[in-house]
Amino acid sequence: MIKVDESKCIGCGACVAIDSEHFDFDENGLSKVISQDMTNFSADVIDSCPVGAISIENAEENIETQAEEITTEQIEESEQIAA
Repeated sequence: MIKVDESKCIGCGACVAIDSEHFDFDENGLSKVISQDMTNFSADVIDSCPVGAISIENAEENIETQAEEITTEQIEESEQIAA
C-alpha cells in the first residue's frame, strides 16, 4: 500500500510531477495517494520526496499474496489441461 505521511509532507509536488497517476494534491496543498494500483508505480517517486514522506507498507505481504494467487491459478490451469 502506497502511503503519504501528512505530518512530513511539505507539498513540494515532486511526487505529483513524477507520477500523477498515483499522486495529486489535497485541499491543503499536500500530496495524497489517488491510486493504489502498483502496475505502473515507480519507486523513483519515493526517492524524489525530499522529506521521506512516501512509503510502501506491507509490500512484502502484498507480493507474497499475489504470488500465491498466481500459483493457485497456474495449478488450476494445469489440472484442467491434464484432464
